[in-house]
Amino acid sequence: MPKAASQLSHINTAGEAHMVDVSEKPQTARTARAAGSVRMKTQTLETILAGNAKKGDVLGTARLAGIMAAKRTHELIPLCHPLPLSKVSVDITENHALPGLDVTVTAKVSGQTGVEMEALTAASVACLTIYDMAKAIDPGMEIVSLRLLEKTGGKSGPFLADEKGSAE
Repeated sequence: MPKAASQLSHINTAGEAHMVDVSEKPQTARTARAAGSVRMKTQTLETILAGNAKKGDVLGTARLAGIMAAKRTHELIPLCHPLPLSKVSVDITENHALPGLDVTVTAKVSGQTGVEMEALTAASVACLTIYDMAKAIDPGMEIVSLRLLEKTGGKSGPFLADEKGSAE
């Protein structure tokens, strides 16, 4: 169940946004998995998989962009703490039923705050990069189903999304 505004950790008693003080929290191992997809024409998917996109290696570039984005999340999302990430993996798989590409990101840290935003940012930017690199052949592509799949570690405990993306 969502927290009421008065219970949100980034809002103080006066209703002002602030960065949460995590200095007293213990460091724990934390992981997050996030996903998103890019829906496209079958021909666009085939062009990307064949390595024939005019801008170059779509999958490799999107993977790298996602990793770089995770490392810079604190510069993009207000109030996020900079985290010493220990792992970011970006997996991109073909999905002929969509048709398109599925992006799954895993981020890990040993720290005092969660790594969900880093995983979500990485998935977002990887999807955006796929779109950017193939938009000349398919400007109607759609980025769909961006969501947190799972998180572990921290005071709030584990989270596992169901197929619709809500907590189980």
